Amino acid sequence: MSIDKSLKISSGGAKQRNVLTRAERLEKLIEQDRWQEGDSILGLPKVRVQKLSLKKKKKVKKTEEEEEKKEEG
Repeated sequence: MSIDKSLKISSGGAKQRNVLTRAERLEKLIEQDRWQEGDSILGLPKVRVQKLSLKKKKKVKKTEEEEEKKEEG
């Protein structure tokens, strides 16, 4: 049985991950100067994952020019 179109999520695979791969952790550690070349890749220190929160856009108030055009027309 298939799922109805209205129940499907369009961004199904685009969830925020809470675990980084070893390569991603190494990149973050190198940026923070917490890992030097030659250090062991086993037992890496923890790296905080930045969660992105999207803010809702506020409606932009109409400018005076647009209001004047509507009043004239």
